[in-house]
Amino acid sequence: MVRLPLTPAEVERGQRLGALLRRARGERSMLDVALAAHVSPETLRKIETGRVATPAFPTIAAIADVLGLSLDAVWAEISRPEPDALAPAGAGRHAQERLAS
Repeated sequence: MVRLPLTPAEVERGQRLGALLRRARGERSMLDVALAAHVSPETLRKIETGRVATPAFPTIAAIADVLGLSLDAVWAEISRPEPDALAPAGAGRHAQERLAS
């Protein structure tokens, strides 16, 4: 099976997911969290560092459960657009005026 390259948005979302999981893990060891979630420590490390930007849903569900995170909270955190991504370049008042004319 050939995997398509990830989009920049998918890579960014994977990085936000990794940061969220690292913050939620806090002082707990990666090994303890991984074993409790029934995933390999290497898998957790790759997710936390953003090397696996699109992990399988059951993997994220298991890790979130161990960390006490709701999946709604995880989705809300990782799907938030970055402030610079909110408006395309040139999409200010002048762009709106061009659309109106």
